[in-house]
Amino acid sequence: MFLGLDLGTSGVKALLVDDAQRTMAVGHGTLTVQRPRPGWSEQNPDSWIDAVQAAIAEVRKAAPRAFAALRSIGVSGQMHGATLLDDRDRPLRPAILWNDGRSAEECRILEERADFRGIGGNIVMAGFTAPKLEWVRRNEPENFKRTRRVLLPKDYVGLWLTGRHVSDMSDAAGTLWLDVSKRDWSESLLEATGLNRSHMPDLVEGSEQAGILRTDLASEWGVGPVVVAGGAGDNAATACGLGITAPGEAFVSLGTSGVLFTVADRFATNTRDAVHSFCHAVPETWHQMGVILSAADSLNWLSEITGQSPAALIALVDAELSAPSPITFLPYLSGERTPHNNPDATGSFLGLKRDQGLKEMTQAVLEGVAFALDDCRRAIEKGGVEFNTAWVAGGGSQSETWLRIVATVTGLTLKVPQTGTQGAALGAARLGMAAADFENPFLCPTTGMVVEPEPDLIEPYRTRQRYFREAATSVTQQTP
Repeated sequence: MFLGLDLGTSGVKALLVDDAQRTMAVGHGTLTVQRPRPGWSEQNPDSWIDAVQAAIAEVRKAAPRAFAALRSIGVSGQMHGATLLDDRDRPLRPAILWNDGRSAEECRILEERADFRGIGGNIVMAGFTAPKLEWVRRNEPENFKRTRRVLLPKDYVGLWLTGRHVSDMSDAAGTLWLDVSKRDWSESLLEATGLNRSHMPDLVEGSEQAGILRTDLASEWGVGPVVVAGGAGDNAATACGLGITAPGEAFVSLGTSGVLFTVADRFATNTRDAVHSFCHAVPETWHQMGVILSAADSLNWLSEITGQSPAALIALVDAELSAPSPITFLPYLSGERTPHNNPDATGSFLGLKRDQGLKEMTQAVLEGVAFALDDCRRAIEKGGVEFNTAWVAGGGSQSETWLRIVATVTGLTLKVPQTGTQGAALGAARLGMAAADFENPFLCPTTGMVVEPEPDLIEPYRTRQRYFREAATSVTQQTP
């Protein structure tokens, strides 16, 4: 048996699978985000452990005999979160999360100090870990002085599981301290934020062993020696869950954030368009991503302010699309990454009229996310990567209407897995299987549905896209 743990922003999912990767049990633990100031986003690291324990408890209760045969654990997690530990491995402050935008000024400072774009492969953005540490150094000098280790969220869970400070290449690449080409920490990039190698965890490939489950936990859970894998950042883990490990393969994720992910066999960058260039979770493989910060979160926001569930909102939109919404939505509710790189960008509805209502607004939200994902596709293709098909993942991918909009807007043929078990938790379990020497765990899923672009809507959407891009450029350039 193999356990995959996915540490998300709003919760933890635990997935237990057998040798044939059949689901034996699933568990969940809830998380909340604290926003003490506008633009800030934090979590208590120990709440991650509580949520993991709750998720594992559900799995153990649902399948006690299967769990007792546990051989390995893999952990995936939300990327970029700055978890500062003291000399006793205790958190010094709440972790600063991936969608926290407080460090815009620090980004400008770090860009002038070191070659983050060339070595780290990415623009210095507020979402990444390095500018968060620079913010702590400038604003909380005592906490910075007391910092002995900096871990990513999933690696704090790994520390709890194994007692070791270890990260994998895919997650470490999102710190901006990794030499992404060499797959090792960069002394010059660490120096730029007042850190050194001693502050960093050891590095392994995501499919390699990071440690062995602590004996006290093994005894408590009634299991024998259990291998813990290096794991992966959430998007690399999702790719592993979909079997996307070879160059040219891709997926679209409609989760809280939106992602367009492509695999490459070498390190390449396109920082001009804010494309992310990271290591993949498997050896000698890299990936490029376009990222938007509010995908399903845009629909969730509309749900919260209207009192209608996301499902009820989507049901308002005609299953048979006949035309784009007359309203245009800019989905920059938490700023934006690709291609604008502006943490202060703001969302908006454009073109509202008195006779329009929630149906048109909902369709505009779905389309706005699709337009932003198409911006990501164009940015990735500028770097020479071309692709015509992509698997889909994330909660938003359960909506066929939304997938039809995304396919038509981006021109991509979308492949929907036959079952809903693919994703970061399965990818984490598969990495655990690899670390336990299980051969070829990264299989592609069976295709359940193929969603093609709708020919009659391609041109109308192109017209709407041009308006979207003009409005997006105006907003993102004017915002300080």
